[in-house]
Amino acid sequence: MTVNRFLRLIAGSFVLATILLSIYHSPKWLFFTAFVALNLMQSAFSNWCPMMTLLRRLGVRDEAV
Repeated sequence: MTVNRFLRLIAGSFVLATILLSIYHSPKWLFFTAFVALNLMQSAFSNWCPMMTLLRRLGVRDEAV
């Protein structure tokens, strides 16, 4: 898998997990959901995301150009 696919998988997993945690544990987990959403929005404009940097350092490949 490529960095972009991993990023979408991780972001989706975080959103789903925090929604479930907000239902069954505490509504304050929705703040983390908002953080993920804001980070995705800023990465659309800046083309930089901390998770992409981490994935690249872990050896996940970028898409072939």
